[in-house]
Amino acid sequence: MVGVYADLLRYRELFTSLFQRELRARFKGSVLGLGWYLAYPLVLMGAYTVVFSVLWQAVELRYYPLFLLSGLAPWVFFSTALQSASRSLLLSAPLVKRVRFPRQLVPLSVTATHLVTLVVMLAVLVPINLVLLPETRDTIWLVFPLGLVLVALTSGLALIVACANVFFRDVEHLISALLLPWFFLTPILYTFESLPGAIQNHGTLIEVLRYGNFFTPLVEAIRDPLYFGRLPEAGDVLYSVVAASVALALGAFVFRKVDDDLAVEL
Repeated sequence: MVGVYADLLRYRELFTSLFQRELRARFKGSVLGLGWYLAYPLVLMGAYTVVFSVLWQAVELRYYPLFLLSGLAPWVFFSTALQSASRSLLLSAPLVKRVRFPRQLVPLSVTATHLVTLVVMLAVLVPINLVLLPETRDTIWLVFPLGLVLVALTSGLALIVACANVFFRDVEHLISALLLPWFFLTPILYTFESLPGAIQNHGTLIEVLRYGNFFTPLVEAIRDPLYFGRLPEAGDVLYSVVAASVALALGAFVFRKVDDDLAVEL
C-alpha cells in the first residue's frame, strides 16, 4: 500500500504538473477563478437556509448558515472529488496509453484540485466562527488533523472509483446517482437530535444511519470543534480513522490489481 502513495513524493514534480494542468483546465476562461470554489457552497448554503431554517423552520440552531457550512465544507470536497476522479483516467486516456508513469497520480491529482475548495471554504469559515462562536477558539485547531483524515478517505475512494470506471463505465453514473440520497441521509442539514421524535421513535434507524454511513461520523467529528466548540466523540474519530485506513488500503489494492490492464482497457 505504501508504495502506491509514496509515488506522490517520488514523482512530486509530475504530480505538481498534473495538478496544475487540472487546475488551469478548471479555470480556463473563468472570470471568478478561485471564487467559484466558494460560490457553489455559498449558493447551497443560502438555498438550504431559506428552505430548512426560514420557510420550513425544521431546524433551530444558532447561526444556522455557519452550521450548514461546517457540514458542506467536507461534503462538497468529498462529493466533487469522487465525481471528478471517477472520470479522470478516461479523460487522460491519451496520456496513460502513450507514456508509462505512476497512473495513480491522475485521480490523486484531480482529488488535490478539489482540496482547494476545502481550503478556501475553511479559510473563510474559520475566522468567522472564531468571531461569532467564541467557544470554538479552544477546539477549532482539531479541524486540521481531522481534515487529513477526510483527505485520506477521499483519496482512497477516488482511486477505487477511477480504476473501476475504466472497466465498468457505469461507475461514474452510479456515483452521481448515489451522491444525492447520500447527502440527505448524512446529517449536514440537520443533527439527528434535532429531528422531531427521531431518537425516541426511530432509535435503531438513527444508529444505522449514523454508523452504516461511514461519512456521518467524520462530518460530526469535524463539526463538533468547528461549530459547537467541543471535542469530537472518541468513537467518531476512531471510526473515521479506521474508515480512512481501509479506503487507502483498498485503493492501493485495487490499483495494483488493475494497473497493468489500464492502458489496454482505455
